[in-house]
Amino acid sequence: MDAKGLPVKVIITSGTINDNIEAGNLIEGIEAEKLLADKGYDTNAILEMAEKAKMEAVIPPKSNRKIQREYDKELYKKRHLVENAFLYLKNWLGIATRYAKNTLSFLNAVTIRCLFLWINSMIGKSRVYPA
Repeated sequence: MDAKGLPVKVIITSGTINDNIEAGNLIEGIEAEKLLADKGYDTNAILEMAEKAKMEAVIPPKSNRKIQREYDKELYKKRHLVENAFLYLKNWLGIATRYAKNTLSFLNAVTIRCLFLWINSMIGKSRVYPA
């Protein structure tokens, strides 16, 4: 997602793959100052990827980290934009239930829904998706 909560990259995985595995593919090729993610993404590998990409990681540390890291708590509050975008995507029942069993068909459905987000933002709708 970009700073406005609009999707910039989509990767479809099987339901049993941990999101952390694909985090590197999502970060790759993206230019950003900050990387916002929930504490599930607090791994050394992801923090190193963000550092290599010259992004400041705004990820709360897991409670089991021996050395707790600082993070920008005010900026982290903006992560709700990601959740809102997922809410918008899942309002389309075919995406919420993964009706399309073929991965390519499902990716196309998600891409179409993402296009609607971008189009709505370009035509000046004040709220791209529900708050």
